[in-house]
Amino acid sequence: MLFIKSLDSKLSIAFMQSTSMDPFIVLVICLSCLILLFLWKQSYVKGKLPPGPTPLPIFGNVLQINTKDISKSLSKLAKDYGPVFTVYFGMKPTVVLHGYEAVKEALTGQNEEFSGRGSMPVFDKVAQGLGIVFSNGEMWKQTRRFSLTVLRNMGMGKNTIEDRIQEEALCLVEALRKTNASPCDPTFLLGCAPCNVICSIIFQSRFEYSDKKLITLLHYTHENLRISSTPWITLYNAFPSLIHYLPGSHNELFKNIAGQQKFILEKIKEHQESLDLNNPRDFIDYFLIKMEKEKHNKQSEFTMDNLITTIWDVFSAGIETTSTTLRYGLLLLMKHPEVAGKVREEIDCVVGRHRSPSMQDRNRMPYTDAVVHEIQRYIDLVPNSLPHATTQDIKFREYLIPKGTEILTSLTSVLHDDKEFPNPEQFDPGHFLDESGNFKKSDYFMAFSAGKRVCVGEGLARMELFLLLTNILQHFTLKPLVDPKDIDTTPIASGITSVPPFYELCFIPV
Repeated sequence: MLFIKSLDSKLSIAFMQSTSMDPFIVLVICLSCLILLFLWKQSYVKGKLPPGPTPLPIFGNVLQINTKDISKSLSKLAKDYGPVFTVYFGMKPTVVLHGYEAVKEALTGQNEEFSGRGSMPVFDKVAQGLGIVFSNGEMWKQTRRFSLTVLRNMGMGKNTIEDRIQEEALCLVEALRKTNASPCDPTFLLGCAPCNVICSIIFQSRFEYSDKKLITLLHYTHENLRISSTPWITLYNAFPSLIHYLPGSHNELFKNIAGQQKFILEKIKEHQESLDLNNPRDFIDYFLIKMEKEKHNKQSEFTMDNLITTIWDVFSAGIETTSTTLRYGLLLLMKHPEVAGKVREEIDCVVGRHRSPSMQDRNRMPYTDAVVHEIQRYIDLVPNSLPHATTQDIKFREYLIPKGTEILTSLTSVLHDDKEFPNPEQFDPGHFLDESGNFKKSDYFMAFSAGKRVCVGEGLARMELFLLLTNILQHFTLKPLVDPKDIDTTPIASGITSVPPFYELCFIPV
């Protein structure tokens, strides 16, 4: 404390003398004081936090981390510092959990203590502490609980949702058939089906694939995924006060999100005009009814702003994760035609050609089930999950982690664990099959994360991936435009998410 008082007095003296000093000298003195303060805080906190690479003043460890592939950089650091270590993104300490044991111990063993949401300034600016994904405390608990209840009421995990997905799968098949086996980029069409499934839940409506609104919404969604996984956004999150006022792709991200929210608000207004308090039709109606019931409660978390943000959360996460996994999945199946052939054989044997696949079929299709899991494991869609935060001071192993400390859970280190998945860098459905060819569950499969922050839409996503993929392979052979050996499956970006390369293929009817 004596150090702080001394530093405060020096800053005060520097300020008082600034009128008679050269501005450059004042800047140097202030910057030096800030660096001294940072070094003091860092040394003070370091005694409590796990070890890690020595951070630079202001910049932290950002210059030591490859912002194009953060996950790989963290894996290298784990070899030096072990499964629990600290890195600094700017002046912000972040505890990294690397490996199955550390991740499981935190997310399931101490799930309440690690259930906070860490700061992501680029999205915090949009969410403002509302919604499901980027909220904390009572706001998060009530909104998440309410959303899960509504989704279950509307059939998530039940036949009603399955029927909607099957109907949309047939629409997707018809759209793919209209490509006439010509080369096409599947990005847009593979986004249409998940988008319409989500829209049917939130808005009780779907779009024709030629609808301009659908085209615009999917453009926003795909662009947001690409932008949010770039090194620029990593820098924004590390230095928001500086980067925010600079020109850059973050401005395009904010513009896209504003466009999405404008569309959402229009839909809400339509619902308000036709709302029947006794007959909710979709997610928006349920939320509006809840708002009406709590309109006299000034502390209510159910507000118009929270509704907009919650829908944006569900809408964005529900579309992009599923469509990106499908797009990556088709690329992998073209790279490995023998795998696609075995899936098609299983579909022919169990389902046939004259009816649509159902979730009941999955239990009799162990190889297909293994392929879907292996696609998710291999692509490692969200390498480090979204940042968590400690909700209280906690002791984790031999370390004392203060309340509010950011936590990064390396899902890559779990999904690519070479003890659980031999040759993890290879695409091999055998990772989820036993010696008899039966499907084999794995506790290491954390594609949807784990604990209290596990993906709200996990059940829906699992349904969509299985039903949409099997419908596509039931009706088409996937023909690449290059030799399968020459197909590159390396992501073009690996930040918040892994973004697959763009490609074209031909859907050949069978």
